[in-house]
Amino acid sequence: MYIAGAMDKPKTSFHALTVAEIRRETRDAVSIRFDVPDALAPHFTFKAGQYLTLRAEIGGEDVRRNYSICAAPAEGALMVAVKAVAGGKFSTYANNVLQPGDRLEVMPASGRFTAPFGAERALSYAAFAAGSGITPILSILKTVLHSEPASRFKLFYANRQSGQIMFAEQLAALKNRYMDRLEIFHFLSMEEDDVALFNGRLDARKCAEIVGLLLDPADLDQVFICGPEGMMLGAEAALLAAGVPAETILLEFFLSAGPSTAQSESAAAVVQAAAGRRMGILLDGRKSTVVFDAALGNILDSVRAAGMPAPFACKGGVCATCRAKLVSGEVDMKVNYGLTADEVTQGYILTCQSAPRGDDVVISYDM
Repeated sequence: MYIAGAMDKPKTSFHALTVAEIRRETRDAVSIRFDVPDALAPHFTFKAGQYLTLRAEIGGEDVRRNYSICAAPAEGALMVAVKAVAGGKFSTYANNVLQPGDRLEVMPASGRFTAPFGAERALSYAAFAAGSGITPILSILKTVLHSEPASRFKLFYANRQSGQIMFAEQLAALKNRYMDRLEIFHFLSMEEDDVALFNGRLDARKCAEIVGLLLDPADLDQVFICGPEGMMLGAEAALLAAGVPAETILLEFFLSAGPSTAQSESAAAVVQAAAGRRMGILLDGRKSTVVFDAALGNILDSVRAAGMPAPFACKGGVCATCRAKLVSGEVDMKVNYGLTADEVTQGYILTCQSAPRGDDVVISYDM
């Protein structure tokens, strides 16, 4: 398994971009296209499958969220899709308040849910998506079809109802245009199809059926999976059980499902034990001493409360924007979806998920 995260050190500078267009994709989702001035164009190049971090002040609060780019690089557009989530501050704002002409703070593209696409490749791709998980996969799918004329693609896409299928018209048009290289299979959990296989959610059992009936595991070169965590892990498990090599499977986590009660209690105990510990923080070439505040719960928020502009975006252990190098000491890291095993071995941590184990912790945001 290869989990999406930061390409190298994530780019952390925001730039104000004007919203050029907002398009209603479904009743609860919109796409947002940005106008990128020529002077900023070099900052906003991207690879298929990457995401943008958006920032807005909503109700006096600095709100930041990551949204995948739904356009392909060859299309010459910078566009994300935002699906409304119950209680979601940014998604509600984007769907109900944001208008063309408004300006948003946007961070350059990040993420490794991508591949080295190129005309010389002749590969067999597959993708599993559910709901808004189609967003980065649409960018990838369009890129493969446009730039790799000898490659083939199979998409397995789950939604509750047909009216909730994001980019339905685009997908249909792509299927018609590339009918010899693209196959799309829709799965609906709240509408019934005559074929039982296409009814229900993309859980582990359903994915195992798909692998047995619609995919040849030996023929797969690359698989992309994006959607709810349970769906992704189920699809991954089915593929691995069928013999698909782990290194060919890429997962993109939007948000984690959250820790269990036992995990939460354990993490709370770790945070309380770290209360008052002093940490050395290197940021923008300066070293400061920061006291860990257990009420804030992690190193990142303690650093920012001390007045230091430590970078962050999701605060869910996914995007790796808050990544820093552990120079000395030890920390406890609650959740990690954004760092690779190699990065952890090199001493990198997610400061939004970490608490110090002693008073000898020194971390650097500059490395």
